[in-house]
Amino acid sequence: GYYTAGTTKLGADGDFVTAPEISPLFGRVLARQCAFVREQLQNGNVFELGAGSGALAVSMLGKLEELDALPERYLILEVSADLKERQEARIRQECPQHIERVEWVAEFPADFIGVVVANEVADALPVERFRIAGEEVLQAGVEMDGPAFAWCYRAASEQLGRAVRNIESDIGYSLDDGYESVVSPGLTNWITELSSSVNEGVILLIDYGVSRREYYSPERRQGWLRCHFRHHAHNDPLILPGIQDITCWVDFSAVAKAASITGMNVAGYATQAHLLMDGGLEQELTDFTTLSVAKQVELSRQVKLLTLPAEMGENFKCIGLQRGKFLPPPALSRMDRAHLL
Repeated sequence: GYYTAGTTKLGADGDFVTAPEISPLFGRVLARQCAFVREQLQNGNVFELGAGSGALAVSMLGKLEELDALPERYLILEVSADLKERQEARIRQECPQHIERVEWVAEFPADFIGVVVANEVADALPVERFRIAGEEVLQAGVEMDGPAFAWCYRAASEQLGRAVRNIESDIGYSLDDGYESVVSPGLTNWITELSSSVNEGVILLIDYGVSRREYYSPERRQGWLRCHFRHHAHNDPLILPGIQDITCWVDFSAVAKAASITGMNVAGYATQAHLLMDGGLEQELTDFTTLSVAKQVELSRQVKLLTLPAEMGENFKCIGLQRGKFLPPPALSRMDRAHLL
């Protein structure tokens, strides 16, 4: 119910902030990657999943116009009617000249050619929480404890038990007694369906996450659930039901494995910092010295939030999934970490 409610979710007045909200630089760098791929395809559109407030679409369309690389169609898949209205209003206000090429769709387009962008979408997929109890895998559920919710555990379903054992096989060791973490049962189907819809092009998936070996490391015994409410982050999804954002870090190894099922290759895997710095951030700042001091300070603040390891630079990653014989986006080429997946 969180995303279908009418409350403000993104930005200063919401519960959390995303990279496109922090700075248009993020979208402008992604637009450079789209232009690079589209030039090689000599065709192709742009397809954004979960467009949030519309900030990313606005910044990307503006940069694509500068590069003379506007697609015929800019598709948006948005499940929230409230957010769809906000997106359309923002695009009409900030770049009305492009509203006619923007199209909201209800499902993945068939035989898509171009670039798919999914920023902070995979983290919103549902997850199952599990606990290791000796030789058994337990599945977490929720029960009432007086007026409050509480965790409860029962024998895991066959599907969840098999998923946990497959994880142990992949990482090469058994998870310890008492170990708790999460599995996203829908991630594989979501990625395979999305990948199958791409006839030729690249999927750029940006989110906070790590490789499978890091995801299920012995030190990470409580999993990766994360909640956000009015810009305060915590780990208890059982409070504030329906009005707080509940997300989970992404297992990028699972993303790569799911894409390979449909024949897509990993074009690259990089931190958000390297995505931006190797994707053209410096070129976007060429007029920095001509700006007022106030604007320089604000721009510096934005760059730090997007790239510093203690902010978004290291925890957020971008994986590129590619179908077709063409050069991958330059932002993923220089500091590719795909060997870690």
